[in-house]
Amino acid sequence: MNQPKNYAILINNTSQTKSLVNSLLNNSVVEEFKEFHNKKGLLFSRSEIERFMDEEERHDAKILTSGISQSLKSMSSGEQKKVLLRYLLEQKPHFLVLVNPFDNLDVATQSNLKEQLLSICKTTSLVLLVSRSNDVLPITTDFFKLDGNKLFSYASPETFWKKHKQASTKFIETIPPPIKPPEVEDIRLINFKNIFVSFDGRQVLDNINWTINKGEFWQLIGPNGSGKTTLLSMITGDSHKGYGQDLTLFGQKKGSGESVWDLKKNIGYFTPAMTDKFRGYHTTENMVISGFYDSVGLYTNPSDQEKRTAAQWLKLLHLYEKTTTQFLELTTGEKRLVMVARAMVKHPPLLILDEPTAGLDDTSAALFIALVNKISQESETAIIFVSHRTEVGLEPQFHYILTMNKNGSTGKATNHANS
Repeated sequence: MNQPKNYAILINNTSQTKSLVNSLLNNSVVEEFKEFHNKKGLLFSRSEIERFMDEEERHDAKILTSGISQSLKSMSSGEQKKVLLRYLLEQKPHFLVLVNPFDNLDVATQSNLKEQLLSICKTTSLVLLVSRSNDVLPITTDFFKLDGNKLFSYASPETFWKKHKQASTKFIETIPPPIKPPEVEDIRLINFKNIFVSFDGRQVLDNINWTINKGEFWQLIGPNGSGKTTLLSMITGDSHKGYGQDLTLFGQKKGSGESVWDLKKNIGYFTPAMTDKFRGYHTTENMVISGFYDSVGLYTNPSDQEKRTAAQWLKLLHLYEKTTTQFLELTTGEKRLVMVARAMVKHPPLLILDEPTAGLDDTSAALFIALVNKISQESETAIIFVSHRTEVGLEPQFHYILTMNKNGSTGKATNHANS
């Protein structure tokens, strides 16, 4: 039996991915994939997990988690993808369409999934739609790129790889200064000392010691479920787990009378979930200005000084010509650059970026990384960058690495040059 063909389609932030996927799965003829016409294809994607999650929550329909006590929502990204893949394979499809299957997975889980797909592709054709060229599987036989709704094929793998060799990216303008410098006197912004955290009797974090000083650039690394989100929520004040422990945030001992808003005024924060379902009608300029008011979208009249600062940020991002464009009309990559500018307009003492490059194409991710490096180099803002990927070009000074153990995750701080 001949091994089936396997396809890679490189997508970007303007690709009409949903339309192509629907055509492939609904027996519409796609010229480049005629062999799949009237064949059974199934979808492996984040949207499918969310669809099954919705069924489980709304109608108590445990489809992916049949025979499992744990709910789909309570599982890690890796566990969710594992049960989805198992369910799909039980249906014995002729081909699988996979959309960014490695997003939001830790390194070990990515590796395991790749090994599984390399085994599956010996009997089942895979159509892999990925934003990152690094996610293309080595068994790929046919290479394409989806621009808008147009599919472009490549004559050979060599042509594909030559075309998509990533060039370095830089921003020329300097970071706009703050209107009012932040008032944080202590050089130590965050100090975890012998911190333990448990949920429902299960220990999640074990003896965490971590100090973040003014201006430092950290990358927070750890497997799915290791407690990264718990650590971040303690810093932002969204978790009560720091009470009664030796945790100091921006010069104040946790539980000494500070409010959540006292903490949040010192933090710029971005995660893609902030805008994934955002539907407000705000201009690009107003989205940047809204950072002065800690809102997502502007609901008050800005000052001339705030408008000038927003204009400087948009010039830096090469988006000045889109000042009056609706934020919703921007590409995904442009939206994320704008949201970082929004988080940085006040030059907060701490900037938290939680999986900020998930789902971005190679070009948009390179731009995003260049902006983060520039913020680190030209401001006094400390940065915590959370990502499962080893982002090419990212220049953190330090890593904080969580390692899962039976008594909860332990943490280790390392210098980037030595890690």
